Amino acid sequence: MATLTITDSTFSTEVLTSSTSVLVDFWAQWCGPCRQIAPALEEISTEMADSLVVAKLNIDENPQTAAQFGITSIPTMILFRQGSPVHTIVGAQPKHAIVQQLQTHLLSAH
Repeated sequence: MATLTITDSTFSTEVLTSSTSVLVDFWAQWCGPCRQIAPALEEISTEMADSLVVAKLNIDENPQTAAQFGITSIPTMILFRQGSPVHTIVGAQPKHAIVQQLQTHLLSAH
């Protein structure tokens, strides 16, 4: 798997201090739409590996981080750049829509 599994205890190290942009997928095992987009996120993590890390945080197992970022519905994906949230995607979307939004924000970084 190309995606990185993170927890409340590893969030700061893996996301906030990362020199690479990180897309955090807030998800839960019981969430159908979360499972629906998982294969697309795997593909994105491989295809965009040079500019992006895709990380998954299970909100049931890691409620602290989900609460910190006000996650009220899942799936929610937050793009972090230099430790700050720069873009949020809520709900299951087709891969091309996710990629388009990511590219807009990643390109604006350069």
